Amino acid sequence: MQYLLDFLNSDIKKSKIYTLIKCNIDEAKILRHLSRIYIDGIASISVYDVLCAVYTSESFKHLEHLKDIKSLLDYGWIAQSYSIFKSSENITKTNHINLLSLLHCEISLSPSFLKILQDGNISIELPSQSAYEDHLEYLKDQFLRIELYAKISMFQNEAKDAKIRIKQQIGELEIRIKERMELSKTPIKIEQIFKENALEPKEQLIFLALLKEEYAGDFENGRDLNTLMNLVSDNEFERIKNRSLLEEGARLIENGLIEYDEVLNAFGNVSRNFFINEEILQSIMHPQSEKVSKKLKLESLVKEQEIFELIEPSSSIDDVVLSDNTKELLNAILKQLDKKVLARLSSWGIKTRRGIDAKIVFYGEPGTGKTMSAMGLAKSLKKQILSFDCSKILSKYVGESEQNVRKIFDTYKEICKKSKSEPVLLLNEADQFLSARVESGSGTEKMYNQMQNIFLEQIERFEGVLIATTNFLQSFDSAFSRRFDYKIEFKKPDFKARLAIWRKILPENASFEENFDIEKLAEFNLSGAQIVLALKNTALKVAARDDGIFTFNDFKTTIDRELSSAFGEDKKVGLL
Repeated sequence: MQYLLDFLNSDIKKSKIYTLIKCNIDEAKILRHLSRIYIDGIASISVYDVLCAVYTSESFKHLEHLKDIKSLLDYGWIAQSYSIFKSSENITKTNHINLLSLLHCEISLSPSFLKILQDGNISIELPSQSAYEDHLEYLKDQFLRIELYAKISMFQNEAKDAKIRIKQQIGELEIRIKERMELSKTPIKIEQIFKENALEPKEQLIFLALLKEEYAGDFENGRDLNTLMNLVSDNEFERIKNRSLLEEGARLIENGLIEYDEVLNAFGNVSRNFFINEEILQSIMHPQSEKVSKKLKLESLVKEQEIFELIEPSSSIDDVVLSDNTKELLNAILKQLDKKVLARLSSWGIKTRRGIDAKIVFYGEPGTGKTMSAMGLAKSLKKQILSFDCSKILSKYVGESEQNVRKIFDTYKEICKKSKSEPVLLLNEADQFLSARVESGSGTEKMYNQMQNIFLEQIERFEGVLIATTNFLQSFDSAFSRRFDYKIEFKKPDFKARLAIWRKILPENASFEENFDIEKLAEFNLSGAQIVLALKNTALKVAARDDGIFTFNDFKTTIDRELSSAFGEDKKVGLL
């Protein structure tokens, strides 16, 4: 406490505190008096009592020093105390009030000045230059940063020195946070949110300020529009301009990161209180358990019923060799991940919900990459897959096939609701659903038509990503065609595509004969599935040999067998 004692007992101008706070002598006298009574147990006192004690009320000389009180408020060395009947917003804006209105206000030493009395310095204690071990260490630094920004928002234009000092502290802290992030190997969920949503620095500050309120359990202060605007603005012009950050259509609101309630305040005006979206908040507070628990819950729900197979995609759409046209169509679907695209579609009234919507048909010969592309698309969308084999839908009992169609979609919706996720619905071998309906009086054909009508109705109402695969689309019903957003044909790969597939799947660490020519392999007219099968069968044969060296003849023997009658092109070799 040597700095405090020095300030109380020695010549004010010679004390270290005086050189740090850069006040005039009258302002320093007021601070010393407040320090003395603070030690005596009086934390808050009226301006009138302070000025009368330090100066004199004779000839109203104490009124001359109201300007010193205002200056100390602007510097942040003292703070106004207020009750529930006073607005904190009005109190902090001292440059807009009459000096005389300060006379009977309650004031106290600010936390910043108390820290100077204790430590003898005005700098903040920077965190160590080490990697973040978890998200809580990161939040601690960011919340300190928010506190500093909040201090600046309380100072007025006259308090230039105080603002410069705190801005310097903010700059030092921001550099340290960046250094720690660069050292960290642990992913920080908040940083991922900032990156995924392309948040600007001011948007990040607003988000962090609201997050700080959540962790503090404060559901009143720091959530209103004016407080948040003061935090990210230096002047009135910026406050007006930055309002757009929290208006309808703003990125924070449009992307579902924050929400708001409209409340009636004490002055009879409707104001907005902002808060973090609950799902986003939980993903931040429980970054490890949130994803795992959701995944386990989905797995558990799928096990409870016997309709779907749950698939975790392992490769993205970039891992699949596709034609340029097919790539373009799939990339158009992935554009729904772009927040700007979503915002525009929403503003135009074309898209009314935040989830990704796409109803797609993949059609073409077996082995051309339909199912593999569905897996890759789901991976790129960061979704799991609920797969259903449509060939199992038929029942020997009349009426059950129609019920089974409804059960597919009803069960899918139930799983989505309970797991709070939206996996891709994959309907494999959906030929019978998509073929043209037949006008006939037989019972079987009536059942088919009824089943297709129900399927058509469910497709119409479906929300999410649905992919149906079929080997035949010659008799595709036009009614279904209108219900699907994309109809993508998968053709057998040409020479260029076959060459790309061979290059992608041949093992890099294998040994090949001298002058091995991969282009000769690409000359064989194989589908993607046949190429993979040919590699597996050839690899098994070569691995059993002593030399373990791949030769062209090894591949040719396997391919010839694949193309022979036992593995003819008119027969299915399986779906990728």
